[in-house]
Amino acid sequence: MIPTPDRLLDGRLKLRHLVLLTAIADAGSIARAADSLHVTQPVVTRGLQDLEKILGVLLFERSAQGVTPTIFGAAFLDSARAILAQVRQAGRTLAEIAAADSGTITVGTHLAGSSVVLPRAISLMKRQHPGVLLTVREATPDALEIELLNGDIDLILGRLTTRDARLHTERLYVEPIVLVARTTHPLFELRNDTDETPLTLTTLAQWPWIVPVTTTMLRRELESVFAASGAPWPTDRVECTNVPTMRRLLHEGDFIAAVPASSVDDDPDLRVIEPVANAPAFTHLHRPVGVTTVAERWVPPAVDTFIACLREVVDA
Repeated sequence: MIPTPDRLLDGRLKLRHLVLLTAIADAGSIARAADSLHVTQPVVTRGLQDLEKILGVLLFERSAQGVTPTIFGAAFLDSARAILAQVRQAGRTLAEIAAADSGTITVGTHLAGSSVVLPRAISLMKRQHPGVLLTVREATPDALEIELLNGDIDLILGRLTTRDARLHTERLYVEPIVLVARTTHPLFELRNDTDETPLTLTTLAQWPWIVPVTTTMLRRELESVFAASGAPWPTDRVECTNVPTMRRLLHEGDFIAAVPASSVDDDPDLRVIEPVANAPAFTHLHRPVGVTTVAERWVPPAVDTFIACLREVVDA
């Protein structure tokens, strides 16, 4: 029998149950969860049985391949992760109050804003608050959102794409997407500086491309632009969103890539390809760039100060 909500506050449900639950879900098996928690398998098994008895539902389906959350397990996991994130945040809050100006900030980023705005904001923050430790994590937007909700990162700087009501977004600026290649790319030899005949996407598709991974909004937008223009999707392509890797590929090969304009503004070895014919939708690829945080989670002073630094460098 599923207990009433108030019965979950009778003292039997412990934080260790939530830690155990998330460890099993993340590991996918009792054995691997035991290894990650540095305990024996029987301890994990008994802990899970205890939790299932408290909740009155089966949380995982067991099989020879491991465990899979049931519908009850998946629902309770979301709440468990949120509770643990709040507890971690509470611990950090106490530590930061005690340590004053020596807090920590973990920033998640993905392409937009990472090459110019983020480094400038970090430099400004370190000049004002040298005792603050900043860590930058790069991942795809969907992975960053999970880390943000789990409390593993404090904020995301990048394209604002989320529709999750649990997250809050603040737009800092709007950035266009441009097509680029190295300045010595052979495609520029097809025309001279006085030739205003635009290249077409069909012509560009014959060269190797660097495209975003399939889980990103920009990838879906690029596919739509190609489809709308009637141009074939490039068959010779590399899927990559890591900025240093993209730059090296662009510098050393005949690749074409669609990137945020600011990421190539300071690179004399890269050149914007324009104009591009039969792709009017491409000129409308602008991305709102900003900060994403958890909507109802308290923001530590150091994080709030860093967001102010982001606003300042954008307005400068």
